Amino acid sequence: MRLIIDNRYISLEEIILAKEVQLSKEEDFKKECSQGHDFLMNEIKNGKPIYGVTTGYGASGKNYMTYEQSAILQQNLYRFHGCGVGVNLSVKTSRYVVLSRLISLSKGRSGISYELLERLYLLLEKKITPVIPSLGSVGASGDLTPLSYVAAVIAGEREVWFEGKIQNTSEVYEKLGIKPYVFKPKEALAIMNGTASMSAIALSSMEKFEILLASMESFVAGMFEVLLGDTTPLDEYVHESKPFAGQIQTASNIKAKLQGSKLTHGRDDRYDKFFADNDLNIQDTYSMRCAPQVLGVIRDNLQISKKWVEQEINSVNDNPLIDGKNKKIYTSGNFYGGYVAHAMDTLKICAANLADLLDKEFALLVDHKFNRGIGENLKLSKEPYFHGFKAMQITLSSLSADVIKNTTAASIHSRSTESLNQDKVSMGTTAALDFKKMMEPLELMLSIAFMGLAQAVDIRGEKEVSPTLFKHHQAIREVAKPLFEDRRMDIDIEKVRNILNNGKLA
Repeated sequence: MRLIIDNRYISLEEIILAKEVQLSKEEDFKKECSQGHDFLMNEIKNGKPIYGVTTGYGASGKNYMTYEQSAILQQNLYRFHGCGVGVNLSVKTSRYVVLSRLISLSKGRSGISYELLERLYLLLEKKITPVIPSLGSVGASGDLTPLSYVAAVIAGEREVWFEGKIQNTSEVYEKLGIKPYVFKPKEALAIMNGTASMSAIALSSMEKFEILLASMESFVAGMFEVLLGDTTPLDEYVHESKPFAGQIQTASNIKAKLQGSKLTHGRDDRYDKFFADNDLNIQDTYSMRCAPQVLGVIRDNLQISKKWVEQEINSVNDNPLIDGKNKKIYTSGNFYGGYVAHAMDTLKICAANLADLLDKEFALLVDHKFNRGIGENLKLSKEPYFHGFKAMQITLSSLSADVIKNTTAASIHSRSTESLNQDKVSMGTTAALDFKKMMEPLELMLSIAFMGLAQAVDIRGEKEVSPTLFKHHQAIREVAKPLFEDRRMDIDIEKVRNILNNGKLA
């Protein structure tokens, strides 16, 4: 799919699926970009003081300067913000950062030139990806420090990912015959004074989480099968009675994955008698029976969060805003990343609920008191000196704690900084990074859980499972053998994690 960037609204789906990006060359689009830039240049040359263009930044906004000095100001802005720390963002996320900034600045309300848009596009076209440290943003005045690494690369400084390794930007430019860009007034500020870093981290993390949520629905469906579950709680009548879209969708997804299973049952006299005769509870536990209600809330919150991040990427979130058509300049605060912060804080709670549900369901699977005949710790061998999935459950429970402990909302930890000018900040980047951190333990939890599910299928037998569970069982068994005798499992966990991340269990 080719994604053409102009001033239209661009969906997350287009961004994710884009194999090629192209900047519009339409004359009307170029004219609209130039309109704001030309107006801004006239205002500067006429001596009008404009924040961040002919003044210092933040609390230094009282420091005024000439047009000639304003070019040095733009250069100094990205240089003094070169203090990012921590692990670098992935190449994929960093490309999302550049693309997000390009989409925002293409709306024509930032007072930049079309030439700057071409330079951002050039990074994407040539696969020159800025190396961006993850830490150093409070999420208001935008992601100043992380985005300074984009501005610096455009100017030919710092480092980039190119041809699979980190290289000096100047060396890559020399190799490709690219001249470093000289920022015009306001242009470095326009790049840095936005929310592209938090938005890109959020987007790449939500991509992963969507796969994990769908995979969790597959696991729940498998649990209904191997635990001889009652599918009545999945019936349409139940969820039409509480018509939340996410709940309805989740129940439908789980039920569809159960098609063809001979292990599940509905409510009839035959099964009521079977459960009574075998001293089994006529209803499944809440972690089974309420799975659509638990996961449905997560699904709805994910859709809301995706919409908010999509709107953030399509917003003009730098300061000041330049209305070239009506000849006005607006000092404002669209750089405040509140929507991304709240979306990510909400999804952190969602991730924790998913982890908690998974921990509860896996406990049912491995415990002979609740797993309806599967046996102790999913053991295929009955020898007393084998322990099956006993330690695997401990690891899974440990990982659930790693997820759940990160649920404190980052947005409530606003820090006053920058001489009290930035006295209320969003912490949106911190929230997005917190959510991102949860993905690895969730992936590992689900990998262990699916290995346990495959072991349960080995015990029950493949003949009566649904086609979906059979397919998932086969995929797992291609990379991880059944557990008969006690052995190390860490290598197998990583192999299953790979197929999980590729969506093969979703």
